[in-house]
Amino acid sequence: MAAAKPKGQNSLALHKVIMVGSGGVGKSALTLQFMYDEFVEDYEPTKADSYRKKVVLDGEEVQIDILDTAGQEDYAAIRDNYFRSGEGFLCVFSITELESFAATVDFREQILRVKEDENVPFLLVGNKSDLDDRRQVSADEAKARAEQWGVCYVETSAKTRANVDKVFFDLMRESGRGKWRTAKRRTGRRKVKVWPREFERDAVFYSGHLTMCQGVVRWHVIHHL
Repeated sequence: MAAAKPKGQNSLALHKVIMVGSGGVGKSALTLQFMYDEFVEDYEPTKADSYRKKVVLDGEEVQIDILDTAGQEDYAAIRDNYFRSGEGFLCVFSITELESFAATVDFREQILRVKEDENVPFLLVGNKSDLDDRRQVSADEAKARAEQWGVCYVETSAKTRANVDKVFFDLMRESGRGKWRTAKRRTGRRKVKVWPREFERDAVFYSGHLTMCQGVVRWHVIHHL
């Protein structure tokens, strides 16, 4: 693995990630597993917890700022403020709870309403893949919803750590590309390369766990009149 390029503290790129989803689906467990390599078995409802960590993303040292939001309906009114500050969203449901999967529609709609951008960086995450014998949401159902939204779907397990790093790093990459695209558009140049505009999606198994959005990333050139 290539060593990270050194940067000053103030020059590190910052990725603001928001965890959303119903209560009890494992948002906090995923966050704590990513942050501290530990699995918390007991469930305690979250109001809003913030975490920051330095990581190496594709050879560059960056910072990730994770806001773990409350899933309970009592906190729905204050989510708008959290969503406005977010640059990318991990929308988590439990594969063992059909209701949590249904709730992802409301979370998605609220995010799009607040951000006013259908291309906001967003991953659909099916957690608790270690409990496959209790599965209520099939991989095909989740894949179909992800394809309908034009986003990636990944199954994770906070307990076994399956795909935990992957969802955070994939979202940071998508967020970074969005920032790059926006910056390029603001330069006023006549030709701007935009990446990515479309993916060829296939269903594959990533280390034994279902992962979507593998395939080819294409470059496109936009001509500004």
